[in-house]
Amino acid sequence: MSKIVIDARELRTSSGRYVERLLNYLQDVDQTNDYMVLLKPKDINTWRTKNEHFIAVECPHDEFSFDEQIDFKRQLEKLQPDLVHFGMVQQPVMYSGKVVTTIHDLTTIRFTNPAKNKVVFKLKQSIYKSVIKRAARKSVAVITPTQFVKDDLIKFARINSDKVTVTLEAADPIQSPADALPDLQNKQFITYVGRPTPHKNLERLIEAFAELRAQHPTLHLVLAGKTDQNYERIAELVQQRQIKNVVFTDFISEGQLRWLYENCEAYVFPSLSEGFGLPGLEAMQHGAPVISSDATCLPEVYGNAAHYFDPLDVTAISDAINEVLTDQDLRNRLIQAGHQKVHEYSWHRMAEQTLAVYKQALGQDK
Repeated sequence: MSKIVIDARELRTSSGRYVERLLNYLQDVDQTNDYMVLLKPKDINTWRTKNEHFIAVECPHDEFSFDEQIDFKRQLEKLQPDLVHFGMVQQPVMYSGKVVTTIHDLTTIRFTNPAKNKVVFKLKQSIYKSVIKRAARKSVAVITPTQFVKDDLIKFARINSDKVTVTLEAADPIQSPADALPDLQNKQFITYVGRPTPHKNLERLIEAFAELRAQHPTLHLVLAGKTDQNYERIAELVQQRQIKNVVFTDFISEGQLRWLYENCEAYVFPSLSEGFGLPGLEAMQHGAPVISSDATCLPEVYGNAAHYFDPLDVTAISDAINEVLTDQDLRNRLIQAGHQKVHEYSWHRMAEQTLAVYKQALGQDK
């Protein structure tokens, strides 16, 4: 029996789905090791265990802070774990205990964010590059969500491929009842769900939509995601160019998200860089045909269940959407292939694979 710490400080954030699902299924697959789950004070009473080997531990240290580097390190040392699993790169770089790190992608080091101060962001990017290399090299094992990210990380951090394990993620069906967005009922629309940061490539999607409206004048483009500075910037672009039928939803509930997936003509994912591409699988789960960028890991994850385009070519994006809108056989094939594709992925299997990584790191597999 070993004592394992899991850093779950990001549990209730937009990027916390991975660690939330991992914790859920680890409790099913490991009845031997003892786990301490590190949670922020605001989350300590919102997470419930179902396995007596798992306990919640309050961790008041914010990511990317000096406090993380000093006081969080001290907290880990006091806990005296046999292994710490960081579900993200940010961690005390000088912590010398045995560590497993999940690195989801290298997108942040390759794209800027116009909503941030340019000089400060560039400085943070430079530091982040060093943090990634340090975390990858000092970890006894590294986990990535796709083979693409594994290969990318090996080249970037110059680490041995044997220490990197791919544990594919999955998409759960949304359990909340579908909740219609009144302004979109009885309208034809394509949709994108997620953040509006530059690597998501929404400006080219909007340009492609403007081209597409010549053939489909009643079509709407729905951009679903919480309003922030980047969404405001994109909305201003739409207004300046007088592009009609672009809908910004702001934050939507799980039920509304399910309704969008189930009622859209297609889910369009124009991203320039992803580590896994979970929204596309979620869309497939709910019967939406997926039209996707062919960049980075997306063809690896979606396989034959998506219709692909070059994300740097506006006309290629427009043509791919038009093909799915007008070719019923293609549309039906994508929907059927999507339903089959989502069954290839399993959070339970991901947890089993992660436990195998722990066991190897701890010498329990001998």
